[in-house]
Amino acid sequence: MPLNLPECPLNVKKNGNRLVVFDCLRKRFVALTPEEWVRQHFVHYLIETKQFPAALMANEVSLTQNGIKRRCDTLVADRQGHPLVIVEYKAPEIEITQQVFDQIVRYNMVLRARYLMVSNGMTHYCCQIDYVNNSYSFLNEIPCYSQLIEEST
Repeated sequence: MPLNLPECPLNVKKNGNRLVVFDCLRKRFVALTPEEWVRQHFVHYLIETKQFPAALMANEVSLTQNGIKRRCDTLVADRQGHPLVIVEYKAPEIEITQQVFDQIVRYNMVLRARYLMVSNGMTHYCCQIDYVNNSYSFLNEIPCYSQLIEEST
C-alpha cells in the first residue's frame, strides 16, 4: 500500500504462510501487519530524511503505567539517553483521533518526552510539549533530529 512517506528498501520475505519484514532497530524479522508497514517506513524516513540516529532509537519499548505493562511503538532518545520523542503508529485505514493522542499522552506520563509524533502513514502529527508552561503546540512538519536537540537545550 502506498504511503505519504518516501519509498524505502524493506526486506520482506515469506515465513510459512505469512509475510515478515526486517526491523532495522530490533535487528530481526517481525510480522508484516499494516501498522508495521507504517512503522518501518516512518523509521526509515526519520533515519534517512530527518537524520535521526538509529543508535538512539528503539521499537516496541516496554513501560509500566499504574502497574500495567504497555509498549510504545518507537522511542527516540537524546544524546544523554533521555526520552526525546515517542512515536505512535496506526494502520493507514485507521483515522487519527483524540483517542490516539490520549494513548500517546498516557505513555508520555511515564516517559516525559519533549515531542510526540503520531502517524498512520498518510497523515503525520508532531507535537512539542512545554513542561514549564504545562502546554503543547503542534509543529507544521516533522523536524530534523538536530533541530529537536537544539530546541531541547
